[in-house]
Amino acid sequence: MEQPQTPLTPLSYIPSEIACAQDYEALAHQFIEPKRLAYIEGGSGHDRTLQLNRDAFQKWGIIPRPFADMAHATTALTLGSHALEHPFLLAPVAYQKLVHPNAELATAQAAAATDTTMVSSTLSSVTMEDIAEHSGAMRWFQLYLQPDEQNTTELVIRAVKSDYQAIVVTVDAAVQSPSIRVLRAGFVMPNEITAANLESQFQKPHEGVSKSRIFSDYMVSAPTFARLEKLIRECPLPVIIKGVLSPQDAAALHDLGAAGIVVSNHGGRTLDGTPASLDLLPAIRDAVGDRFPVLLDSGIRSGSDAFKAIALGADAVLIGRLQVYALSVAGALGVAHMLKLLREEFELCMAMTGCQSVTAIRSTTLHSVMRASC
Repeated sequence: MEQPQTPLTPLSYIPSEIACAQDYEALAHQFIEPKRLAYIEGGSGHDRTLQLNRDAFQKWGIIPRPFADMAHATTALTLGSHALEHPFLLAPVAYQKLVHPNAELATAQAAAATDTTMVSSTLSSVTMEDIAEHSGAMRWFQLYLQPDEQNTTELVIRAVKSDYQAIVVTVDAAVQSPSIRVLRAGFVMPNEITAANLESQFQKPHEGVSKSRIFSDYMVSAPTFARLEKLIRECPLPVIIKGVLSPQDAAALHDLGAAGIVVSNHGGRTLDGTPASLDLLPAIRDAVGDRFPVLLDSGIRSGSDAFKAIALGADAVLIGRLQVYALSVAGALGVAHMLKLLREEFELCMAMTGCQSVTAIRSTTLHSVMRASC
């Protein structure tokens, strides 16, 4: 059991050393207790996929084309039935009370202040209802399918009542391989930090399914096509599927009636050795066509990363760890500032490439950067 830690006090101002969005990652080491930081930073296994996610963005260069008239340029876009001010969404990140006492409420306030869609996690450390009271008009709820079907239904009903506009079902995390660095750090979730949305649910023991703990855990919450089809058919909200890496699965979800997909390897936190999300994006876009909403997460650290993801087939991107780093440094103010920096970095890329709209980025050709071998 982790011993209670004296919280490292977040700042009430933006530190002068923050010059770009990614600077929050380096500075977070001063604000997050080491064991907790290992849990947040870590991926799965030996963190190979975690590193692949970052390396993938370095394979591509952006070619400037600075002669367009940008007087009427905009970052606004339409994603399915949703009108967004910009293509950055806050990814569902669990247990944000690990880094800030106001946890997801502060993140929600930052989302409201920056016209950002927040995707609230099933495993948030405050309830979805409390988050809804603090967030802006655009908010989505991320859903983990529960072993008891009734518990899944109750979560969806609560999301509908709280005016969430979409359900984002995570399908790639029924079981996860822990990070070696987390095991070595000895991190254990503190008793006072819980999944607030699930506190009323009684979780029955997984008996009689299989002798294998891994297979048992997977089978009781497996996101089968049959379960997803039922959810899509019965849910009054659009259902977006998160954790898609196979073009065949993407096409099947398109045909099943999903409202969109998120190309994601869970930030490198599920199966170590999985390819980078960005590397698999173009083939998935080809499989579902131009009109089907496709988002990407895993590895975004800058506006130029987002630009590259959109050029390779995404409509928008989700920001994961970076929001937690900013939250730890300066709370709601830090998250809002991080989003402002991301937008400015992204707008610079648009201006320098002559892209007057987000959709125009999809016509941009990136330069493949081949690293010299030693």
